[in-house]
Amino acid sequence: MIRCVVIDDEQPARELILHHLSGLRDFEAVATFDNALDAFNFLQKNPVDLIFLDIRMPRVSGLELIRSLKVCPKVILTTAYREYAVEAFELEVMDYLVKPVTQERFMKAISRYNYAQAERSDATSSFDTAYIFLRAGKGLTKIYLKDILYIEGLRDFIKVHTAERVFVASERLSYMEDKLPEKQFARVHKSFIVALGKINSLQAEQVIVGTIAIPIGRVFKNEFLRKVM
Repeated sequence: MIRCVVIDDEQPARELILHHLSGLRDFEAVATFDNALDAFNFLQKNPVDLIFLDIRMPRVSGLELIRSLKVCPKVILTTAYREYAVEAFELEVMDYLVKPVTQERFMKAISRYNYAQAERSDATSSFDTAYIFLRAGKGLTKIYLKDILYIEGLRDFIKVHTAERVFVASERLSYMEDKLPEKQFARVHKSFIVALGKINSLQAEQVIVGTIAIPIGRVFKNEFLRKVM
């Protein structure tokens, strides 16, 4: 069941979204709020998959709520104002619905959400079995991508670090950057690529992978932060 929350300071707008949701299988409205502060408190303690969120509300706006959440569920914005669209999509919202929200437009937004979830599931499944062959030693060595912690570049060689061992391969770091899926790996320094799923903590100038501190280069910092934040 997809757990949904509806946040809007106008009761008719909330009721319309609830009406649209009521006709969909596998979607459940677990809570509604007329302000972002109460919604924020609820989201701190309760798992939610999808938020239907108004933008202009008293005290805290919908966009401010998104920015305040360290881990934000998927968001479909519902608003009477078109001028926030660019700012909204910079926050990676799923869709931007202009009131009054018709059933047809609502269903298109739900279809977009379902497609994104299916695509994410397929990508995760593929990543678990994906591998690469590298020239390590006298022949080609098969390395599963899910086992890679980070990759260190040393001129014409690389060191591929896994939990079990380190592979030294005659490849360039730029070659690995092109070959690895960008949703799972990121270049953080001229000499390092890290597996995003293996990062233990993020500090101002470095990331921690396992017990290893890896520097974040100034040239790569903005793109790296865009992927992880």
